[in-house]
Amino acid sequence: MTAVLTGFEAPDARAVSIRYFNLYRIVVASAFAIFGGVLSFGQKAPDVFIVAVVAYWVMAFTFFLLHAGSPHYGERTLGLQAALDIIVLAMFMYASGGYRSGVPFLMMTSIAGSGLIGQGRMVLGAASLATIAVLIDQAARMLSGERTTEDLPQAAIVCIGFFAVAIVARMLARRALANEALARERGLDLARQLRVNARIIEDMQEGVVVVDERGRIRQANPRAAELLGVRLDVGSALSACVPALEAGAVLHVETDFCVHIQNEQTGASLQVRRLATGEGADLLFYVEDTERVLARARQMKLAALGRLTANIAHEIRNPLSSISHAGELLLEEKRGEVQQRLVRIIHDNTARIERIVRDVLELGRRDRLTSERLELGQFCRTFLEEYALQHADVMTLVVLDVPQEVWVNFDRVHLYQILSNLLGNARRYCCGQPGSIHLNVQRLDEARGLFTIRDDGPGIPSEDRSKVFEPFFTSDPKGTGLGLYMARELAEANAADLSLLDAAGGAEFHLIVRRLHEQ
Repeated sequence: MTAVLTGFEAPDARAVSIRYFNLYRIVVASAFAIFGGVLSFGQKAPDVFIVAVVAYWVMAFTFFLLHAGSPHYGERTLGLQAALDIIVLAMFMYASGGYRSGVPFLMMTSIAGSGLIGQGRMVLGAASLATIAVLIDQAARMLSGERTTEDLPQAAIVCIGFFAVAIVARMLARRALANEALARERGLDLARQLRVNARIIEDMQEGVVVVDERGRIRQANPRAAELLGVRLDVGSALSACVPALEAGAVLHVETDFCVHIQNEQTGASLQVRRLATGEGADLLFYVEDTERVLARARQMKLAALGRLTANIAHEIRNPLSSISHAGELLLEEKRGEVQQRLVRIIHDNTARIERIVRDVLELGRRDRLTSERLELGQFCRTFLEEYALQHADVMTLVVLDVPQEVWVNFDRVHLYQILSNLLGNARRYCCGQPGSIHLNVQRLDEARGLFTIRDDGPGIPSEDRSKVFEPFFTSDPKGTGLGLYMARELAEANAADLSLLDAAGGAEFHLIVRRLHEQ
């Protein structure tokens, strides 16, 4: 199945407006023809009124038919239509007794309509033509004695109304033009973005299905249909195509989730991740072959292992060279004090290699964990007592703050190793005064607990902060550079998160662990 983006061409707004305006003319002409006599229109000049009604109706119907045949015709004749509107309505006004007949209000409607539809280009001309018509009619009636000069102010107010309507229509038309240009630009941007998104989804190696709020498929790429082994037609219900995904095809399921299903045809195991794009918006389903996901994870693990092995070989080569060179010198050297110094070099470098090998072995056992329920306060107190057997000063250096019980699910050996590495770093770089290191345990929220280990040392330089968790990165000449790297790996193996915080002074590490309810 091919991903398809469906759309439609919006009808031209001006063409629709011109069509409605022509229909309005037909309605006005028909109303004059049917109800003109009842409403006392045309009594002053019945012959002129009848001619005007017939001419207006024929003109309106002709314009309506011509525009229906070619929408562009209406665009070219807008000015002519507006002028004929004013002229015919002026004949109605003359035949019905002048501006007091109310016909000028229909002129205002024509002026406003021509201004909005014509985008303000001809509105002032229409207002001027209507003003001339009213003034000529008023002058003719004054010459015949039918009107006096007392009627001039009222006629002038009507003419001012023409220009007021024209100016407002022009301003609205300019605003409409600006909005139309902005909407057209945004529409083009959106169309381009939709084409790009469609192409990206089309070429993705993962299966992608987009579902609307009713659970119906809006879009799907060929890979999704191939993995699921079903047709994914746009508009069909996802639950009907893939019954196993019925629970995730509705928007009231608030949280994102991941499920494993099976292709009934091939028997392949599939991983489906469901993501909500926002409240009331579409849902995204990512479909992946579980074997492919595992193969990719194995490939990444092998790549990481290759880099780690290369680093180990490099790190071991240096102390081995020192040991070899010291051994050769030891065979030649007869002085006792020099022999002792060479033996010490051999011992130190051998110990360094032993630490590297031990850390790598511990890292290799990261996946063999035994989770158990631990109360962090009691665990930390026991840990400090055991740690103090090797480093007696730790009991005065460390301030332990455990305000409440926090139970977690963690591998005891892994947690001991993580705290040993963090406390060893803090002890190495702190000022060495009582209370230089703070170890705090607290509840972070309903589901997580937080370890905070902070020292009062010089802190970690900003250029090194992004590299502290990389293997074999260390500022200590005697260190292996695997401590923090191994601590983070062991934390991730227990679904925990170890991070370095941006602290004002010293170094501050946070270990976020899963919290259990107290029993």
